[in-house]
Amino acid sequence: MRQSVFKRIASLLRQQGLWAVMKIIEERFVYRAFRSYGFRISYALFKILPLRRKILFASDSRGQLDGNLKFVYDELVRRGWDYTYVFALSPSIGRRKTYRELIRLAFHLATSRFILLDDFYPIVYPLKIRRKAELIQVWHAAGAFKKFGYSRETYTGHKRGINHRNYTKAIVSSKNVIPYYAEGFGIAPERIIPSGVPRTDVFFDEDYRDSARNRFFKRYPKLMSKKIILFAPTFRGSGERSAYFPFEVVDVDKLYEALRDEYAFIVKMHPFVKDTFPIPDAYREFVLDLSCHREVNDLLFVADILVTDYSSVCFEYALLHRPMLFFAFDLEDYVAERDFYFRYEDFVPGKIVRTTEEMVEAIKAQDFHTDMLDRFIEYFFDHVDGRASARFVDMVMMGKGAPHV
Repeated sequence: MRQSVFKRIASLLRQQGLWAVMKIIEERFVYRAFRSYGFRISYALFKILPLRRKILFASDSRGQLDGNLKFVYDELVRRGWDYTYVFALSPSIGRRKTYRELIRLAFHLATSRFILLDDFYPIVYPLKIRRKAELIQVWHAAGAFKKFGYSRETYTGHKRGINHRNYTKAIVSSKNVIPYYAEGFGIAPERIIPSGVPRTDVFFDEDYRDSARNRFFKRYPKLMSKKIILFAPTFRGSGERSAYFPFEVVDVDKLYEALRDEYAFIVKMHPFVKDTFPIPDAYREFVLDLSCHREVNDLLFVADILVTDYSSVCFEYALLHRPMLFFAFDLEDYVAERDFYFRYEDFVPGKIVRTTEEMVEAIKAQDFHTDMLDRFIEYFFDHVDGRASARFVDMVMMGKGAPHV
């Protein structure tokens, strides 16, 4: 084995030179060792220091403060909480943190009273959270739809590990989905609090909704005379590094021919999908790829119809009581590879279509099955009042049973 390693190093030296080899060694060995062991040692040493009145907002999927973290932060600022706010935000889980960033992160994880996450955050899972500190998962989606975490053990073949299991608390939109999140995170149901999803508060803020629409149509004035179809599917693949969407399943020619006079077709791909939706030049006033918009909510406010597949965006859009179509062209494959917490055909609050032709027919006939929306909302939202951020602070961070007024 050693001889094989030395031979590879010698080959690299001949092909790329000493500097390139040193860089590879640093990336593959030194950095990985520090990230795994040096980081944990730093965390253990910093735990000697006292906890501080400090809140750490951490994400490996957002480069700026938005989503649930932003709504919680705004609520804390509104109340004038006497805490220091610290941010460790990264646009991608694949982005390499510098040594300085790792040490800084270890310090803040060890000394913050509250640590708030909004997604998968692997560097924190091996750590033992301090007794009087809180590691709180606010997640990034409402409801319960696709199986995730330990609920997928049957499909992935992976043994139960350490991911998610050190959360002291997590939040959900409804008491009905607590068992699914407890299973997915591998934590006790008692740690999961149905406070609601903070970022859904804007769905009850008419001023914000109007301003979002005004901003959009100011930027895209030609769309003011059109009805908006928002196409917002989830990704295919096992995660961020392998994520893709099979664009060829959407027949843009058929959409254009059938709908161009009355509608515009806006595409919002999942952030994991890096490829852009192919738009022929002739259709650029009908099809717009707005995947660069990190927060999907503002696009939901301008959409007259949502077309999705297995994305949790359907939960937020349901709060607007507007029609949805579910483009489930690969449903059987998706069930076999990932599956859902509910039978898909009974769960989705709208009509299921399998092809572009069926999508067009449903839109032209206004056949959306909207009668399912009320039951859907009632099951997946305990509260529909725009007070989720306030409930989060009161119930999760302060341990109270009722929201602060």
